[in-house]
Amino acid sequence: MGFFVHTLLFFWRYINIRDKSPQINEEIKDKEVRLIGNDGHQFGVVTLKEALSVAEECGLDLVKISPNATPPVCKIMNYGKYKFERMKKEKESKKNRKGNALKEIRLSVSIDVHDFETKVRNAKKFIDSGSKVKVSLRFKGREIGHKDLGKKMLEDFSKACEDFASTEKAAKLEGKSMIMFLCPKLKTSSKN
Repeated sequence: MGFFVHTLLFFWRYINIRDKSPQINEEIKDKEVRLIGNDGHQFGVVTLKEALSVAEECGLDLVKISPNATPPVCKIMNYGKYKFERMKKEKESKKNRKGNALKEIRLSVSIDVHDFETKVRNAKKFIDSGSKVKVSLRFKGREIGHKDLGKKMLEDFSKACEDFASTEKAAKLEGKSMIMFLCPKLKTSSKN
């Protein structure tokens, strides 16, 4: 008995998870539906057969938009166009979403001035795009004995970036690396 109930629950969950798209045309099995036309006109409660015939006369699809209502609400629309516009909106919203990505910049204790300036420019580019920056300095060999040089290097990097970034987490030694996090500087609004 327990196995049978467990199997039924599994299939019930599977069907509910799988069916995310609305039912259209012949997929709708209800006897009566509340019908809305493609122009917003309310037809009221009609039988499914009448709703399908009205949708067919218009050359459009019958889509169940509110399955939990009593009776379920169906709308006459061009389902392909609706689906395309919905996908387009989702894609646009993903594109406009700010990325809270974490970018990494690696330094060394013996970095040259020009390389240092290039790393600062890269940090500015990352910060301007809205990302946080993880600045890591890895000690190689005997450099680990000169932690103060690594700390000074990260402090210099932080000072070079202070125009456009603020230090979220100060330099901290983790194993053979010293790590610091920079985030975009909050823009203060000037009141006139």
